[in-house]
Amino acid sequence: MVRVRVYVDGFNLYYGALKTRPACKWLDLAALSRRLRPGDEIDAVRYFTARVKGDRDATSPDRQKLYLAALSTLPTVSVHFGQFRTHPVMMPRVNPAPREPQFAQVYKTEEKGSDVNLATLLLLDGFDRLYAEALVISDDSDLEGPIKAATVRFGPIHVISPRGPTPTPKGPRAPNVMSHAGATWTPLDVADLLASQLPSPLVLPSGRSVYRPPRWT
Repeated sequence: MVRVRVYVDGFNLYYGALKTRPACKWLDLAALSRRLRPGDEIDAVRYFTARVKGDRDATSPDRQKLYLAALSTLPTVSVHFGQFRTHPVMMPRVNPAPREPQFAQVYKTEEKGSDVNLATLLLLDGFDRLYAEALVISDDSDLEGPIKAATVRFGPIHVISPRGPTPTPKGPRAPNVMSHAGATWTPLDVADLLASQLPSPLVLPSGRSVYRPPRWT
């Protein structure tokens, strides 16, 4: 039995594997981790995310609150928050007509802090010898350096890719950066997501029941 910790880049997981698969969104991160490493000791699953604002979908913050409440029932799962930042930027327009402006000012919303938080805790947990091996569920190439350093200093770090191989004219290929960042690189299997769903209803410690959002079916 190997002592394993799991580090989940929430928005990378969402946009890489969950956004187009509503049936996978009520995800039990502890159950998924056990499926990824059956028979090993998984004492902590760290989930990195930010609170959504609902600028494009006014109902999305409520769904996220339900999901975070559901995760609070899992004793091994902890949630670590970054933040969203919105600022105006000039962006090139797509196919502007003659004599029309080539650029337009738009609001750009970015999620900040999750990758830094993940990298920080991956390294701090390693320094404290809290894992023999670790899983990082992310395709974010900004994590290449911390993953390489942790693999050398603390033990094998295994990258689980939410997006999987990149299509090319010669067939699917693993991305050059993240496929070489850790000890191994593995695409996330949709079957594991579907088999790792939380129950609905789910009873919170307060006694209140929460239900899977209807749109996540």
